[in-house]
Amino acid sequence: MTEKIETDVLVVGGGPGGYVAAIRAGQLGLKTTLVEADRLGGTCLIRGCIPSKAMIHVAAKFDELSHHVGAGKLGIRLPQAPQFDLGQAVDWKETIVDKLNTGVAALLKRAKVRVVLGKAVFSDAKNCIASTANGEVAINAKHVILATGSIVAGLPSIPYGEHVWSSTEALLQRDVPKRLAVIGAGYIGLELGMAYARMGSQLVFVEALDRILTLFDRGLTKPVENWLKQRHIDVHLNTRAQALIDGPDGRALEVKTTDGTLSRLYCDKVLIAVGRKPATQGFGLERMAVDMEGPFVKVDAQCRTSMRGVFAIGDLVGEPMLAHKASAQGEMVAEIIAGHRRAFAPVAIPAVCFTEPELVGVGLTPDDAKAQGIDIIVGQFPFAANGRSLAMQAGADGGFVRITARADNHLVLGIHAVGAHVSELSGEYALALEMGARLEDLSGTIHAHPTMSETLPEAALAALGHAIHS
Repeated sequence: MTEKIETDVLVVGGGPGGYVAAIRAGQLGLKTTLVEADRLGGTCLIRGCIPSKAMIHVAAKFDELSHHVGAGKLGIRLPQAPQFDLGQAVDWKETIVDKLNTGVAALLKRAKVRVVLGKAVFSDAKNCIASTANGEVAINAKHVILATGSIVAGLPSIPYGEHVWSSTEALLQRDVPKRLAVIGAGYIGLELGMAYARMGSQLVFVEALDRILTLFDRGLTKPVENWLKQRHIDVHLNTRAQALIDGPDGRALEVKTTDGTLSRLYCDKVLIAVGRKPATQGFGLERMAVDMEGPFVKVDAQCRTSMRGVFAIGDLVGEPMLAHKASAQGEMVAEIIAGHRRAFAPVAIPAVCFTEPELVGVGLTPDDAKAQGIDIIVGQFPFAANGRSLAMQAGADGGFVRITARADNHLVLGIHAVGAHVSELSGEYALALEMGARLEDLSGTIHAHPTMSETLPEAALAALGHAIHS
């Protein structure tokens, strides 16, 4: 017998957008139901952001220990090289995933959200059937929030399989491949590829565009390029992967440059990291009468779709496809349904790349501002001149903080940084833009010494023409 649920709010998808929306709706007293086909937490928590950062951390620790073998470093010596067990590292990573998954479930329960673990398929905009382990559940909702997220994009000519991974499989392996070819030199490919390089893989990148990390400008990506060169990691730019071939000389990735030159890159495994696409198939979106905008669901500034009472958030609605954007939209939509006046209009959404070294971008780059016809001033300060960075061996990678501001009133338009640990500074950068800070606000705010955060007022002082420590 089919169970029936009548609910005020139906959230489809339990990722960082969906579960936040459900929790906030529950807090506001709305009868809320969340349907999730996999595990609570979504791609970010289960097979993306969190597990990848855990593995990056493990790889960095192993790599660091390797530098203490023999003569040693920093007064620390190891008599022999450390050993690495990827299987044990994956087991540890899974304990973090499990803990966070359990935590999300507890938060939803506290907010009195009904969780249905199953796949939802809509018959119209307000009705769906969720197929669960215990049978079908028919759900009728006054309001629907679509938070289905995104899925990995692939290459038709190189299908996923035993020797071809997506980012999901890359985080589940129990053995480090001797040779790994990574297709795509964006943030996903570089983050995971660099981690495998630090675990011991011989790495090669294949990128169709003319440079890596196109989300960031060339000045910011230079230290990352230097790290790759120091590790003798080849990056084949303007090159497309054609096929994976098993021949007499072994497995090889056949690639083709823009001038038509064909060559083979011998490898044991291939990681495809060519991006993600919105998850719009398989749940009856075509029967919900919502307008589309290319591959994405079209929404307004309140994340309303063209169908009354149906909202969409996160990766489903377009770039940037970031977890923290989805969470902010989810919270907002719940409050709109509860009668609050809200709109999604952030000044800037921070982007972080956990490469070696890390990158952060908030707001406009100098080139962005100039393209908009804005007269600007720019201030830059190197981590090599920051005491805390040097004390943590974080000042020798070419990293810096850069501030872009209007020339007339010194309003901060963008803050960008590259260097070890800079991801932890992204919140201050975003807050500065959101609060409408000017250079004088940043330079006049006393930052604790010794911390890496001192680089921000120093960069502001540089823009004003009187830097102290550079």
